Amino acid sequence: MMAMSCKDGKGIMDNGKYVRYTPEQVEALERLYHECPKPSSIRRQQLIRECPILSNIEPKQIKVWFQNRRCREKQRKEASRLQAVNRKLTAMNKLLMEENDRLQKQVSQLVYENGYFRQHTQNTTLATKDTSCESVVTSGQHHLTPQHPPRDASPAGLLSIAEETLTEFLSKATGTAVEWVQMPGMKPGPDSIGIVAISHGCTGVAARACGLVGLEPTRVAEILKDRPSWFRDCRAVDVLNVLPTANGGTIELLYMQLYAPTTLAPARDFWLLRYTSVMEDGSLVVCERSLKNTQNGPSMPPVQHFVRAEMLPSGYLIRPCEGGGSIIHIVDHMDLEPWSVPEVLRPLYESSTVLAQKTTMAALRQLRQIAQEVSQSNVTGWGRRPAALRALSQRLSRGFNEALNGFTDEGWSMMGNDGIDDVTILVNSSPEKLTGLNLSFANGFPAVSNAVLCAKASMLLQKAGLHPLVKNTKTLIVAQLVMNVPPAILLRFLREHRSEWADNNIDAYSAAAVKVGPCSLPGSRVGSFGSQVILPLAHTIEHEEASNLFIFLEVIKLEGVGHCPEDAMMPRDMFLLQLCSGMDENAVGTCAELIFAPIDASFADDAPLLPSGFRIIPLDSGKEASSPNRTLDLASALEIGPAGNRSSNDYSVNGGNTRSVMTIAFEFAFESHLQENVASMARQYVRSIISSVQRVALALSPSHLSSMLLNTSSLFHRCYLGVELLKSSGEGSETILKTLWHLSDAIMCCSLKALPVFTFANQAGLDMLETTLVALQDITLEKIFDDHGRKTLCSEFPQIMQQGFACLQGGICLSSMGRPVSYERAVAWKVLNEEENAHCVCFMFMNWSFV
Repeated sequence: MMAMSCKDGKGIMDNGKYVRYTPEQVEALERLYHECPKPSSIRRQQLIRECPILSNIEPKQIKVWFQNRRCREKQRKEASRLQAVNRKLTAMNKLLMEENDRLQKQVSQLVYENGYFRQHTQNTTLATKDTSCESVVTSGQHHLTPQHPPRDASPAGLLSIAEETLTEFLSKATGTAVEWVQMPGMKPGPDSIGIVAISHGCTGVAARACGLVGLEPTRVAEILKDRPSWFRDCRAVDVLNVLPTANGGTIELLYMQLYAPTTLAPARDFWLLRYTSVMEDGSLVVCERSLKNTQNGPSMPPVQHFVRAEMLPSGYLIRPCEGGGSIIHIVDHMDLEPWSVPEVLRPLYESSTVLAQKTTMAALRQLRQIAQEVSQSNVTGWGRRPAALRALSQRLSRGFNEALNGFTDEGWSMMGNDGIDDVTILVNSSPEKLTGLNLSFANGFPAVSNAVLCAKASMLLQKAGLHPLVKNTKTLIVAQLVMNVPPAILLRFLREHRSEWADNNIDAYSAAAVKVGPCSLPGSRVGSFGSQVILPLAHTIEHEEASNLFIFLEVIKLEGVGHCPEDAMMPRDMFLLQLCSGMDENAVGTCAELIFAPIDASFADDAPLLPSGFRIIPLDSGKEASSPNRTLDLASALEIGPAGNRSSNDYSVNGGNTRSVMTIAFEFAFESHLQENVASMARQYVRSIISSVQRVALALSPSHLSSMLLNTSSLFHRCYLGVELLKSSGEGSETILKTLWHLSDAIMCCSLKALPVFTFANQAGLDMLETTLVALQDITLEKIFDDHGRKTLCSEFPQIMQQGFACLQGGICLSSMGRPVSYERAVAWKVLNEEENAHCVCFMFMNWSFV
């Protein structure tokens, strides 16, 4: 065997097959690898020239070394990933075994109770009732003393309450105190958020989750105790007193406030005891419960504008996991007093699924996100770290909730209406609210706005007619929609097509109001926004079949603002910081939000934010689902009062949502002397947005549009063209609507009225007519055809109605801007509704182009 020996730090080559490198050579190669894992041939030759100790090594051998090094790195990462997956699977297997043991105990208990009730039923048929000792020994079902005897407010009394809370919490977390059923669609696995269950048949609403997080127990407890940092509906948690216990734990007295999700319901508050302790096995426990008068503990008087809700024993069981991380059990159990909200909103307060999505799963997501940030420590969009972006998204969400609720202790006061109580106007001129708006910008000039105005409204999207209703100054606008549109699709359309509903002048005013110099009310402008550019910052995606949650934080760049002399001090482009969530149509029952605020071009972390936007909350049909023929009385639906004794037999979330509540809130900074003018402008703007949303929702409603188009167009295309326009097998209405929307041929639907108007067009149709989906409904059919086209259509119309379709020869039509459009040919067909009656006429223009 031939071998070549290299002394003085040179490598040893064996017959040209491989090279054994010296430590000095490996160190030099490693340095380059960390700089550039895949160097080019030029870089490798340069390395040989710069490092004399590599001079005897062929470039080809160095190339092989880098290939092997990359392979080892890939194998190392894969091994590390597999080890992490193995740890997750081991922990998940442990959780599943514990869950299996709990279910076996629950089955045993049910079997025992079933046998007992059978024996009890047989005995009662034979026994003679003895009234002299009534119910003293009747199987222990009746108690002579209250279940929770009064206690004093001393530390000993509070410790007694705390220990009882701990026992009841553990019986829910790992025992059978609550009958848990797996949340539909949630499947445990290494990439799953955890095992999520909801209650069945218990008092109030309850949810439980078990999961694995890569954080130590003390850090987990610290994050979960800071509820406002991860629970977007939490306004504040005040710790009023802290008492140490003899076993090394702590007892805290808390007062917590939750935001109301819509303008139609009051906010909630809680008076709580929180107990933190370490168990004998090293597990960390944080449990909570409401303090009530029946316990004779310390009391908290009612707070104006809040409804006192009850938290039943809940909390967190955190156990250290082998190999690092923690196994966590979360239990949320509340009675949210649904009697205090309009009946139409009660599913939000009586659904354990809603509680699981908003609270329980949100806690797990926060833990997983922080654990991921700790392990990666990377920098995301625009040079921001994940924690900074998370803080910005929390500021957006919190600011929107503050405007929506309009608490008086934050300085909000209500203005009178203009005779129509559909839009509520609030004004805030408190110094605390304006602190963020009086920052000095880069040129040294401060903002001059000294007040903030909020215009807000809520409306119910459903299959009902329009019933304007007013109850206790809270207005519910019921949108007159033919069919329902999923919240995710509607919000995604509003995000991607801002020009369909937003007023460019008002957007420019909002941007100017938080910038330098005085700003005038919006008037007529020559210019308009040239385009909308979405610049992503960060996003999180939770893949769960029951609740796919997509959360985006992005910057919206609206180009071409400053076209007028008065815009000289403003940049031509305007920026919005925007938060989007719940925009995946596969997510079931998830709240969808689109919240945005104008920002300065500098985009500082402490930039002033005045959030505005939309929130759509789906309302499950609940118990009404069992009575499909039940008619909803919308007038009585706004009555507030007890709804009878209801247990939280959770509402179904498997599709079929026929109602959603949309809440709109827009904030404007202004100078105090312009209050009346800005209020009038804000009212009209919100009303125009409501009108636009109704028309967009009508056009986008998949059951209203795609199913009818599919049923009628497929027959025509098979007969006339010999091909299918849409393939319907296995596709949902949303998928069909997407196919129609992106079709290259222009499709337009026209109503069958004395003066036919267009009700829908796909993207190609909107481009051909040079209009928007909202403005489309103001265009009549006769406007797009010339005289020859109108005569042809009139002659073919009877055939369309009798035969179902007709072919129109190629010709010329006009866009809404008067531009001529040529098309090779066109077809028209009759669209039938569910009752097989003519609903509209659909046109498809093929191979069209502007002349």
